Amino acid sequence: MQIAKGPFTVSPIYNLHFSILNFQFSLRSLASSSKRLLNNRRPTASFTGTTAPRFIRAVGLFGLIAIAVNGVIGSGIFVLPATVASLLGPASPAAYIVAALLIALIVLCFAEAGSMFDRSGGPYLYAREAFGSFIGLEVGWMFLLSRLAATSAIANAFTAYLGYFWPALGNGTGRAIAQTVLLWGLAWLNLVGVKYGSWTVNVLTVVKILPLLLFVFVGFFFVDGTRYQILVLPDVGPLRQAALALIFAFGGFENASVPTEEVKNPTRNLPIALIASIAATALLYIAIQIVALGTLPGLSNDSTPLASAARMFLGPAGAAIITVGAVLSTLGSDSAVILVGPRILYALAEGGQLPRMLARVHPRYRTPHVAVIVFALAAWVIALFGNFAQLVTVSAIARLLFSATTCLAVPVLRRKMPDAPRAFRVPGGVVIPAFAVVISIWLLMGVSRDQAIAGAIALLAGVVLYVIFRRTTRNLNHTDKAAEKP
Repeated sequence: MQIAKGPFTVSPIYNLHFSILNFQFSLRSLASSSKRLLNNRRPTASFTGTTAPRFIRAVGLFGLIAIAVNGVIGSGIFVLPATVASLLGPASPAAYIVAALLIALIVLCFAEAGSMFDRSGGPYLYAREAFGSFIGLEVGWMFLLSRLAATSAIANAFTAYLGYFWPALGNGTGRAIAQTVLLWGLAWLNLVGVKYGSWTVNVLTVVKILPLLLFVFVGFFFVDGTRYQILVLPDVGPLRQAALALIFAFGGFENASVPTEEVKNPTRNLPIALIASIAATALLYIAIQIVALGTLPGLSNDSTPLASAARMFLGPAGAAIITVGAVLSTLGSDSAVILVGPRILYALAEGGQLPRMLARVHPRYRTPHVAVIVFALAAWVIALFGNFAQLVTVSAIARLLFSATTCLAVPVLRRKMPDAPRAFRVPGGVVIPAFAVVISIWLLMGVSRDQAIAGAIALLAGVVLYVIFRRTTRNLNHTDKAAEKP
């Protein structure tokens, strides 16, 4: 998932640090608010004779595919064709093919790991089971930061595109109101029932794709075939830069791996959803690049390439349709992330690595209502005050880290859980997981110094969170044991 360029405020890195510390302080306050929630599992029938509220499996295969597609197709595709064309020119469609093949190796690793579990957590769960609680927490923490970054930045992209039709909503008070309605409206849908959140994602997936399909199907009749050099191999340097951008554009599929406890037949449906979504989006991305390159002269220098290309063969109405598509695309992306983000908080709390309060399930709605509120509140604050720019950088590092960790986890889980049922198994032994790890490391080597520093700060914040929570839990346990003594 890519975040479109827009009128975002770039804050210095201390704002990131301040936001992380504030979030940690909030979590620590939650940790001390209830000893019972920290020290005890949720009651089950075997201990109390009653059953605590649990999730309901309301998300089917189509809903799971929609979550993955919404994660991949964000606002970035509306500007990405110009970026890739500026690097590779007539050979730019080839970069999409290369990136799709590379990301497919990572997707296959997620498919095997996901087919082993029917619990929520995604990359956090795979890392915890394979490498232990500390690595699991770091992966979960980075995944959480990446979802917060995505939610906040997409909310800003949403208001930027909305401002095209209603300028008052593009900045100032109008922008704040639009973001508040967006984030809390989606949070409410996901609080009152996963089926409502899933239905919203399903509908928005369809309506966000329709303008892109219109662009592709009509645009194919207007392309100039002389503008392509598909069979010419581009230079390695620009190809690497383009592949880096595109692999991030294909990211977001991992969202589907998180809300597993609310998915029907997850061990079967998750591998299908991951593979189907990445195949479909790859074909769509390649087609969009071909149409944009073949219909828009000066593509590489255009700040709104899809809208400008649509204007060439559909007139002003075409540009408006594409802009509506961008609004719907950002809305759909945020709906998927707000469904997924709280489930990471829930999984961390369920694993005993965040306050147990975040693992509460509402007795009527059967949703992690506390986690939904906490996640929405954090994303809303970051979006309103613009302190998300560095988190977007962290998101890029985070995606590579939890992708590499998941790929590494596949052979480890094969050894640690040899008898665990798997609905899908990556072919070729350890070759594909190893190659996928190499790809992730190769991409990590391409990050800038500032990106590396931001990623290191985020990882260090995870260490601090781990130490604080362990000490808080240990102190409360000691207090309880002392109180139990006669």
